[in-house]
Amino acid sequence: MTTRPIDTWDLDREIVLTRVLDAPRERVFRAWTDPERIGAWFAPKQFTCKVRHADIRVGGSLRFDFVGPDGHVYDNRITYLEITAPNRIVFDHGADRDDYPDTFRVTLTFDAQSNGKTVLTLRQLHPTKELRDAKIGFGAVEIGNGTLDKLADYLAAP
Repeated sequence: MTTRPIDTWDLDREIVLTRVLDAPRERVFRAWTDPERIGAWFAPKQFTCKVRHADIRVGGSLRFDFVGPDGHVYDNRITYLEITAPNRIVFDHGADRDDYPDTFRVTLTFDAQSNGKTVLTLRQLHPTKELRDAKIGFGAVEIGNGTLDKLADYLAAP
């Protein structure tokens, strides 16, 4: 297996979040690929997710709304580029508009631990360093960690 060298240019455009989840890798992977499960947890804290369209396959898309506590609706679209069960998912994420300039690439990796837990690594690759910095300033790290908190709570529920 060959790997692409890490380019510092990429690092300047990335946000990386990692979480150890108390669930087997297959269950964590399903939480990202089953539309009903996604709708149950995938949103920033105090937001809900309403899935409008789900075609979760390479070339397919997930269209959904994040609904804020004030009722404001934020439309979203994910376009799937790679789905390798139960190890990896790659998609582009942005507003639900064609050619949205702030769309960023997300790479999820799911690493099984011998104790039945899963290490989830979420890498966001933004189009430019400036857009990445703006997202960090807006709270992308805190929002992302809050969303992963919701995933952990969802996986802990019976």
